[in-house]
Amino acid sequence: RTTVVEVSADVLEANRLVAALPNHELTDVYRILRTRVLQSMNSNRWNALAISSPATGSGKTMTAINLAISLAREINRTVLLADFDLRNPSIHEYFGYRPELGLSDYLFHDAPLADMLFSPSIDRLVVLPGRESIHNSSEMLRSPQMSQLIEELKGRYPDRLVIFDLPPILAVDDALAFAPFTDAMLMVAEDGGTQRDDLEKALEILKDTPMIGTVLNKSRSVQPEKYGKRDHKA
Repeated sequence: RTTVVEVSADVLEANRLVAALPNHELTDVYRILRTRVLQSMNSNRWNALAISSPATGSGKTMTAINLAISLAREINRTVLLADFDLRNPSIHEYFGYRPELGLSDYLFHDAPLADMLFSPSIDRLVVLPGRESIHNSSEMLRSPQMSQLIEELKGRYPDRLVIFDLPPILAVDDALAFAPFTDAMLMVAEDGGTQRDDLEKALEILKDTPMIGTVLNKSRSVQPEKYGKRDHKA
């Protein structure tokens, strides 16, 4: 019953979803991230990873989508990418898609989960979109209905990895409210944008949640010689 959305290469490239473009120069960056994430998840027998950042503008949602795409390309792995940035849901926009139903409809109108999911024409990847903004987001994250949903997302398929895109940690208390529901967190920081104090504050807030690493996004580095030694942003 999952809706299949055809997403053109132009849309993927325009929105920097490079993990879905096999010949893109940055595809390997997300493959490396995928391998490191899988090593941590597998060694701990985890299947739920939340992604956040200290503040806005770090590229956490783009990182979450690219990681989910790269993980879905792993053999025998299915991936569910869930938009839990309840106040600013935007994952569907990266795929050029406007869903008729989303997480807000599940919470407020009892919409069936199966009617909300869509696949962006990428094998083994399913997306749970947010659609409308939810202003009392931290309260909703603590609700019994949300708890039941999260347990269903994590437990329905044993080989599924669930990636939750959360709002910035210092903007609202959603990430802290959600922390008990995830196995681990991945932090996204912006090179030249994220302040050291903000990163330290964010890590302190989540000190009781396993942190598998920090992604330095929008950094400039030199490609290996066989790739032409070009500067790039990752």
